[in-house]
Amino acid sequence: MGMSEYYGASDWDTSIATLRHALDIGVTLFDTADQYGAGHNEVLLGRGIVGRRDDVQIATKFGIDRSGGDENRVHRGDPPYVKRSCDASLLRLGVDHIDLYYLHRPPDNALIEDTVGAMAELVKDGKVRYLGLSEVSGELLRRAHAVHPIAAVQSEYSLWTREVEEVTPVMAELGIGLVPYAPLGRGFLTGAVQTATLDANDFRARNPRFTGDAGQQNQAIADTVRAVADRLGVLPAQVALAWVSAQSERLGVPVVPIPGTRHASRLEENVAALDVVLDDDALAELQPLSDLVQGGRYPDRGAR
Repeated sequence: MGMSEYYGASDWDTSIATLRHALDIGVTLFDTADQYGAGHNEVLLGRGIVGRRDDVQIATKFGIDRSGGDENRVHRGDPPYVKRSCDASLLRLGVDHIDLYYLHRPPDNALIEDTVGAMAELVKDGKVRYLGLSEVSGELLRRAHAVHPIAAVQSEYSLWTREVEEVTPVMAELGIGLVPYAPLGRGFLTGAVQTATLDANDFRARNPRFTGDAGQQNQAIADTVRAVADRLGVLPAQVALAWVSAQSERLGVPVVPIPGTRHASRLEENVAALDVVLDDDALAELQPLSDLVQGGRYPDRGAR
């Protein structure tokens, strides 16, 4: 997402190089959405994997209609829109199928059964292999799964965002995996984000958790993550990612975080987090951090 929108300026050539470097070091799951940069991100990803399609699993999302402007965005799930969205994503990505196709948010204009029914037709037609939902309640998840098996739920999940744990019991029961986005707290947990220097186009500059008194109070969370990292001799980002990955056994579901980055060096650091093991002391320090969070996840209704 950050290669196309929301986090300030980005560079096409640098982004392509980072995508290809990810392939070279063994990253196999790439996540995008039709709304990131109004299609730009899917085009970018498609160019980045040219000649390497068999090496990757592509996940993309549909359902956030921004055609009326961001202030009037609509969460859509009407069947004709579902099918048009898929065809448009396939064209932008330059592929003949999508491995994992998510509904980006529960629809405002359709029953979840009708939306998932249309998505199931895409599976039948060979355009999509597996279905997913994003930011969904347990009740909606059950209703959707009754229409067609849901393979994954994508929700924000990190040391400072844990609401999805209310849904994971249903996921465990139904055999559905969790794909946490923003596992680094949109960069805040790395300790490297300074709100005063954020680009004017960076939505974090308006995010309640990053600004004002809330941002100052939340600094204690980042400080704790850094203290744990210093003791273990690793980076704060690696601690944050290791914590997310370590929750799989506790939650009873597979957990596959998708940290975003625009730079090859950060990418390598994130991949190295797979080798970080948090001891009992570290887990005890990190577990209660979500109780300290001040401020909401978004400045408005936004759905990133």
